[in-house]
Amino acid sequence: MKILVLGAGAWGTALAMSASQNSQVRHEVTLWARDAAQAAAMQSARVNARYLPGLGLPEGLRVIDGPADGLARLVQGHDLVVVGTPMAGLRGVLQQIRDFDQPVAWLCKGFEPADHGPYGLLAHEIQAEVAPQLQAGVLSGPSFAQEVARGQPTALVAASRHAAVRERLVQAFHSPTLRVYDNEDIVGVEVGGAVKNVLAIATGLCDGLHLGLNARAALITRGLAEMTRLGVALGARAETFMGLSGLGDLVLTATGDLSRNRKVGLLLAQGQTLEQAVASLGHVAEGVYCARTVVQRARSLDVEMPIAQSVVALLDGRVQPAQAVAALMGRTPGNEIR
Repeated sequence: MKILVLGAGAWGTALAMSASQNSQVRHEVTLWARDAAQAAAMQSARVNARYLPGLGLPEGLRVIDGPADGLARLVQGHDLVVVGTPMAGLRGVLQQIRDFDQPVAWLCKGFEPADHGPYGLLAHEIQAEVAPQLQAGVLSGPSFAQEVARGQPTALVAASRHAAVRERLVQAFHSPTLRVYDNEDIVGVEVGGAVKNVLAIATGLCDGLHLGLNARAALITRGLAEMTRLGVALGARAETFMGLSGLGDLVLTATGDLSRNRKVGLLLAQGQTLEQAVASLGHVAEGVYCARTVVQRARSLDVEMPIAQSVVALLDGRVQPAQAVAALMGRTPGNEIR
Protein backbone atom coordinates (compact mmCIF):
# COMPACT_ATOMS: atom_id res chain seq x y z
CA MET A 1 0.00 0.00 0.00
CA LYS A 2 1.22 3.50 -0.81
CA ILE A 3 0.66 5.70 2.24
CA LEU A 4 1.25 9.45 2.46
CA VAL A 5 1.40 11.17 5.85
CA LEU A 6 1.01 14.94 5.71
CA GLY A 7 2.74 16.54 8.69
CA ALA A 8 6.03 15.59 10.35
CA GLY A 9 5.12 16.36 13.94
CA ALA A 10 5.47 13.75 16.67
CA TRP A 11 2.30 11.82 15.92
CA GLY A 12 2.51 11.92 12.14
CA THR A 13 6.13 10.77 12.28
CA ALA A 14 5.38 8.01 14.78
CA LEU A 15 2.59 6.53 12.67
CA ALA A 16 4.68 6.78 9.50
CA MET A 17 7.44 4.91 11.32
CA SER A 18 5.03 2.25 12.56
CA ALA A 19 3.52 1.62 9.12
CA SER A 20 6.87 1.48 7.35
CA GLN A 21 8.33 -1.12 9.71
CA ASN A 22 5.31 -3.43 9.88
CA SER A 23 6.72 -6.95 9.73
CA GLN A 24 3.46 -8.46 8.46
CA VAL A 25 3.07 -6.40 5.28
CA ARG A 26 5.29 -4.10 3.25
CA HIS A 27 3.99 -0.56 2.77
CA GLU A 28 5.53 2.26 0.79
CA VAL A 29 5.34 5.16 3.25
CA THR A 30 6.13 8.81 2.53
CA LEU A 31 6.22 11.50 5.22
CA TRP A 32 5.70 15.09 4.05
CA ALA A 33 7.08 18.02 6.06
CA ARG A 34 6.03 21.59 5.35
CA ASP A 35 9.47 22.91 6.34
CA ALA A 36 12.17 22.09 3.77
CA ALA A 37 15.00 22.36 6.29
CA GLN A 38 13.27 19.94 8.65
CA ALA A 39 12.66 17.45 5.85
CA ALA A 40 16.26 17.63 4.68
CA ALA A 41 17.57 17.14 8.22
CA MET A 42 15.28 14.17 8.82
CA GLN A 43 16.20 12.55 5.53
CA SER A 44 19.94 12.90 6.10
CA ALA A 45 20.15 12.23 9.86
CA ARG A 46 17.29 9.66 9.81
CA VAL A 47 15.71 11.09 12.96
CA ASN A 48 13.05 13.68 13.80
CA ALA A 49 15.31 15.55 16.20
CA ARG A 50 12.68 18.12 17.17
CA TYR A 51 9.77 15.86 18.02
CA LEU A 52 11.17 12.34 18.51
CA PRO A 53 14.85 12.75 19.39
CA GLY A 54 16.87 9.58 19.65
CA LEU A 55 14.40 7.43 17.70
CA GLY A 56 15.81 6.48 14.30
CA LEU A 57 13.59 6.50 11.23
CA PRO A 58 13.12 3.13 9.48
CA GLU A 59 15.22 2.67 6.39
CA GLY A 60 12.23 2.46 4.08
CA LEU A 61 10.52 5.65 5.27
CA ARG A 62 10.91 8.47 2.75
CA VAL A 63 10.80 12.10 3.94
CA ILE A 64 9.93 14.84 1.48
CA ASP A 65 8.97 18.50 1.49
CA GLY A 66 7.10 20.68 -0.91
CA PRO A 67 4.91 23.77 -1.14
CA ALA A 68 1.85 23.64 1.05
CA ASP A 69 -0.28 24.72 -1.92
CA GLY A 70 0.79 21.69 -3.96
CA LEU A 71 -0.92 18.98 -1.91
CA ALA A 72 -3.57 18.25 -4.54
CA ARG A 73 -0.86 16.98 -6.89
CA LEU A 74 1.17 15.31 -4.14
CA VAL A 75 -1.63 13.02 -2.93
CA GLN A 76 -2.29 11.51 -6.35
CA GLY A 77 -1.20 7.90 -6.75
CA HIS A 78 -1.49 7.03 -3.05
CA ASP A 79 -3.86 4.47 -1.57
CA LEU A 80 -4.28 6.33 1.74
CA VAL A 81 -3.58 9.89 2.86
CA VAL A 82 -3.21 10.60 6.58
CA VAL A 83 -3.40 14.24 7.71
CA GLY A 84 -1.12 14.79 10.70
CA THR A 85 -1.49 18.56 11.08
CA PRO A 86 -2.87 20.28 14.20
CA MET A 87 -6.60 20.96 14.19
CA ALA A 88 -6.06 24.56 13.11
CA GLY A 89 -4.50 23.38 9.85
CA LEU A 90 -7.03 20.69 8.92
CA ARG A 91 -9.47 22.90 7.01
CA GLY A 92 -6.81 24.19 4.63
CA VAL A 93 -5.45 20.72 3.90
CA LEU A 94 -8.89 19.22 3.25
CA GLN A 95 -9.76 22.08 0.90
CA GLN A 96 -6.71 21.27 -1.18
CA ILE A 97 -7.27 17.52 -1.40
CA ARG A 98 -11.07 17.56 -1.61
CA ASP A 99 -11.07 15.90 -5.06
CA PHE A 100 -8.88 12.95 -3.97
CA ASP A 101 -10.72 9.68 -4.69
CA GLN A 102 -9.03 7.42 -2.13
CA PRO A 103 -9.52 7.21 1.67
CA VAL A 104 -8.33 10.11 3.83
CA ALA A 105 -7.93 10.12 7.61
CA TRP A 106 -6.85 12.74 10.11
CA LEU A 107 -5.06 12.37 13.43
CA CYS A 108 -5.86 15.68 15.14
CA LYS A 109 -8.04 15.76 18.25
CA GLY A 110 -10.02 18.80 19.33
CA PHE A 111 -12.27 21.53 18.03
CA GLU A 112 -11.32 24.02 15.35
CA PRO A 113 -10.81 27.61 16.56
CA ALA A 114 -14.10 29.48 16.23
CA ASP A 115 -13.15 31.57 13.18
CA HIS A 116 -15.77 30.20 10.79
CA GLY A 117 -18.94 30.32 12.89
CA PRO A 118 -20.37 30.83 16.37
CA TYR A 119 -18.24 28.00 17.74
CA GLY A 120 -15.47 25.68 16.58
CA LEU A 121 -16.21 22.47 14.71
CA LEU A 122 -15.08 18.90 15.10
CA ALA A 123 -12.95 17.49 12.28
CA HIS A 124 -15.77 15.57 10.59
CA GLU A 125 -17.89 18.73 10.63
CA ILE A 126 -15.09 20.66 8.92
CA GLN A 127 -14.81 17.95 6.28
CA ALA A 128 -18.58 18.04 5.69
CA GLU A 129 -18.27 21.78 4.97
CA VAL A 130 -15.19 21.92 2.75
CA ALA A 131 -14.80 18.44 1.24
CA PRO A 132 -18.10 16.54 1.58
CA GLN A 133 -17.29 14.11 -1.22
CA LEU A 134 -14.16 12.74 0.49
CA GLN A 135 -14.22 9.23 1.94
CA ALA A 136 -12.79 10.26 5.28
CA GLY A 137 -12.37 9.30 8.90
CA VAL A 138 -10.17 9.56 11.97
CA LEU A 139 -7.52 7.41 13.64
CA SER A 140 -7.65 8.02 17.37
CA GLY A 141 -7.27 6.43 20.78
CA PRO A 142 -4.94 6.31 23.80
CA SER A 143 -1.48 6.81 22.34
CA PHE A 144 1.71 8.71 23.06
CA ALA A 145 3.78 9.22 19.94
CA GLN A 146 7.04 8.22 21.62
CA GLU A 147 5.69 4.80 22.58
CA VAL A 148 4.29 4.10 19.11
CA ALA A 149 7.60 5.14 17.53
CA ARG A 150 9.42 2.73 19.87
CA GLY A 151 7.11 -0.10 18.87
CA GLN A 152 5.51 -0.45 22.30
CA PRO A 153 2.06 -2.12 22.37
CA THR A 154 -0.75 0.30 21.53
CA ALA A 155 -4.44 0.04 20.55
CA LEU A 156 -6.23 2.59 18.37
CA VAL A 157 -9.64 3.00 16.79
CA ALA A 158 -10.36 3.79 13.14
CA ALA A 159 -13.66 5.64 12.91
CA SER A 160 -15.62 6.54 9.80
CA ARG A 161 -19.07 6.26 8.29
CA HIS A 162 -17.36 4.66 5.28
CA ALA A 163 -16.43 0.99 5.64
CA ALA A 164 -13.72 1.41 3.00
CA VAL A 165 -11.95 4.01 5.12
CA ARG A 166 -12.04 1.87 8.24
CA GLU A 167 -10.76 -1.15 6.31
CA ARG A 168 -7.93 0.82 4.70
CA LEU A 169 -6.79 2.20 8.06
CA VAL A 170 -6.76 -1.27 9.59
CA GLN A 171 -4.78 -2.60 6.63
CA ALA A 172 -2.31 0.27 6.85
CA PHE A 173 -1.59 0.35 10.58
CA HIS A 174 -2.60 -2.93 12.23
CA SER A 175 0.61 -4.72 13.18
CA PRO A 176 2.13 -6.94 15.88
CA THR A 177 2.64 -3.85 18.07
CA LEU A 178 -0.31 -1.68 16.98
CA ARG A 179 -3.84 -3.06 17.22
CA VAL A 180 -6.51 -1.14 15.29
CA TYR A 181 -10.22 -1.57 15.96
CA ASP A 182 -12.94 -0.10 13.74
CA ASN A 183 -15.95 1.96 14.78
CA GLU A 184 -18.73 3.62 12.75
CA ASP A 185 -19.33 6.28 15.43
CA ILE A 186 -17.01 9.04 14.24
CA VAL A 187 -18.90 11.62 16.31
CA GLY A 188 -18.27 9.76 19.56
CA VAL A 189 -14.63 9.04 18.74
CA GLU A 190 -13.96 12.69 17.95
CA VAL A 191 -15.79 14.04 20.98
CA GLY A 192 -13.78 11.71 23.21
CA GLY A 193 -10.52 12.79 21.59
CA ALA A 194 -11.36 16.46 22.04
CA VAL A 195 -12.87 16.59 25.52
CA LYS A 196 -10.27 14.35 27.18
CA ASN A 197 -7.65 17.06 26.58
CA VAL A 198 -9.69 19.58 28.59
CA LEU A 199 -10.29 17.08 31.38
CA ALA A 200 -6.57 16.25 31.49
CA ILE A 201 -5.83 19.89 32.34
CA ALA A 202 -8.22 19.56 35.29
CA THR A 203 -6.58 16.33 36.43
CA GLY A 204 -3.12 17.87 36.18
CA LEU A 205 -4.39 20.70 38.36
CA CYS A 206 -5.73 18.17 40.87
CA ASP A 207 -2.38 16.35 41.00
CA GLY A 208 -0.41 19.58 41.13
CA LEU A 209 -2.37 20.68 44.18
CA HIS A 210 -1.70 17.28 45.83
CA LEU A 211 -5.39 16.62 46.38
CA GLY A 212 -4.88 12.86 46.42
CA LEU A 213 -5.86 9.77 44.48
CA ASN A 214 -9.48 9.89 45.67
CA ALA A 215 -9.87 13.29 44.07
CA ARG A 216 -8.18 12.15 40.86
CA ALA A 217 -10.50 9.12 40.54
CA ALA A 218 -13.58 11.27 41.16
CA LEU A 219 -12.46 13.86 38.62
CA ILE A 220 -11.79 11.30 35.88
CA THR A 221 -15.09 9.52 36.51
CA ARG A 222 -17.18 12.67 36.53
CA GLY A 223 -15.24 13.95 33.54
CA LEU A 224 -16.22 10.82 31.63
CA ALA A 225 -19.84 11.56 32.47
CA GLU A 226 -19.47 15.10 31.07
CA MET A 227 -17.83 13.81 27.91
CA THR A 228 -20.60 11.28 27.38
CA ARG A 229 -23.38 13.84 27.88
CA LEU A 230 -21.90 16.14 25.27
CA GLY A 231 -21.25 13.32 22.83
CA VAL A 232 -24.77 11.92 23.05
CA ALA A 233 -26.20 15.41 22.56
CA LEU A 234 -24.12 15.71 19.37
CA GLY A 235 -25.39 12.37 18.06
CA ALA A 236 -22.82 9.90 19.38
CA ARG A 237 -23.49 6.50 20.91
CA ALA A 238 -23.01 6.34 24.67
CA GLU A 239 -21.12 3.03 24.49
CA THR A 240 -18.36 4.63 22.43
CA PHE A 241 -17.20 6.50 25.52
CA MET A 242 -16.49 3.26 27.34
CA GLY A 243 -14.01 2.36 24.59
CA LEU A 244 -10.53 3.35 23.48
CA SER A 245 -11.34 6.88 22.36
CA GLY A 246 -13.38 7.64 25.47
CA LEU A 247 -12.33 6.05 28.73
CA GLY A 248 -9.05 4.77 27.32
CA ASP A 249 -7.80 8.10 25.96
CA LEU A 250 -9.09 9.97 29.01
CA VAL A 251 -7.20 7.76 31.46
CA LEU A 252 -3.97 7.97 29.45
CA THR A 253 -4.07 11.73 28.94
CA ALA A 254 -5.20 12.51 32.47
CA THR A 255 -2.61 10.37 34.23
CA GLY A 256 0.33 9.86 31.84
CA ASP A 257 3.55 11.77 32.45
CA LEU A 258 3.94 12.34 28.68
CA SER A 259 0.61 14.20 28.49
CA ARG A 260 1.07 17.84 27.50
CA ASN A 261 -2.44 18.79 28.63
CA ARG A 262 -1.90 17.24 32.06
CA LYS A 263 1.39 19.14 32.24
CA VAL A 264 -0.44 22.43 31.71
CA GLY A 265 -2.60 21.71 34.76
CA LEU A 266 0.44 20.77 36.82
CA LEU A 267 2.24 23.99 35.90
CA LEU A 268 -0.81 26.16 36.62
CA ALA A 269 -1.07 24.53 40.05
CA GLN A 270 2.56 25.49 40.65
CA GLY A 271 1.73 29.15 40.05
CA GLN A 272 2.85 29.57 36.45
CA THR A 273 0.78 31.71 34.11
CA LEU A 274 -0.93 30.10 31.16
CA GLU A 275 1.55 31.76 28.80
CA GLN A 276 4.50 30.38 30.77
CA ALA A 277 3.00 26.90 30.92
CA VAL A 278 2.29 26.75 27.18
CA ALA A 279 5.68 28.19 26.24
CA SER A 280 7.50 25.58 28.32
CA LEU A 281 5.90 22.66 26.45
CA GLY A 282 7.43 23.20 23.02
CA HIS A 283 4.42 21.35 21.51
CA VAL A 284 0.72 22.05 21.03
CA ALA A 285 -1.60 21.33 23.96
CA GLU A 286 -4.95 21.10 22.19
CA GLY A 287 -6.96 21.29 25.42
CA VAL A 288 -5.89 24.91 25.94
CA TYR A 289 -7.25 25.91 22.55
CA CYS A 290 -10.47 23.91 22.47
CA ALA A 291 -11.67 24.26 26.10
CA ARG A 292 -13.78 27.32 25.34
CA THR A 293 -15.35 25.65 22.33
CA VAL A 294 -16.23 22.58 24.40
CA VAL A 295 -18.10 24.81 26.84
CA GLN A 296 -19.72 26.81 24.01
CA ARG A 297 -20.99 23.67 22.31
CA ALA A 298 -22.27 22.32 25.62
CA ARG A 299 -24.15 25.52 26.40
CA SER A 300 -25.70 25.59 22.93
CA LEU A 301 -27.07 22.09 23.60
CA ASP A 302 -28.02 22.75 27.24
CA VAL A 303 -25.48 20.19 28.44
CA GLU A 304 -23.99 20.62 31.91
CA MET A 305 -20.17 20.41 32.03
CA PRO A 306 -18.98 21.93 35.32
CA ILE A 307 -15.42 20.54 35.12
CA ALA A 308 -14.87 21.94 31.64
CA GLN A 309 -16.37 25.25 32.74
CA SER A 310 -13.93 25.40 35.65
CA VAL A 311 -11.02 24.75 33.30
CA VAL A 312 -12.09 27.64 31.08
CA ALA A 313 -12.42 29.96 34.07
CA LEU A 314 -8.92 28.95 35.15
CA LEU A 315 -7.44 29.45 31.66
CA ASP A 316 -9.13 32.84 31.40
CA GLY A 317 -7.64 33.91 34.72
CA ARG A 318 -11.04 34.42 36.34
CA VAL A 319 -10.26 32.00 39.18
CA GLN A 320 -7.15 30.66 40.88
CA PRO A 321 -6.46 26.91 41.05
CA ALA A 322 -7.70 26.49 44.61
CA GLN A 323 -10.85 28.48 43.81
CA ALA A 324 -11.63 26.21 40.84
CA VAL A 325 -11.46 23.15 43.09
CA ALA A 326 -13.57 24.81 45.78
CA ALA A 327 -16.23 25.71 43.22
CA LEU A 328 -16.49 22.10 42.03
CA MET A 329 -16.65 20.69 45.55
CA GLY A 330 -19.22 23.29 46.58
CA ARG A 331 -21.78 22.35 43.94
CA THR A 332 -25.23 21.25 45.07
CA PRO A 333 -25.45 17.45 45.54
CA GLY A 334 -27.21 15.62 42.72
CA ASN A 335 -28.03 12.23 41.22
CA GLU A 336 -24.96 10.42 39.82
CA ILE A 337 -26.66 9.06 36.71
CA ARG A 338 -28.33 12.26 35.51
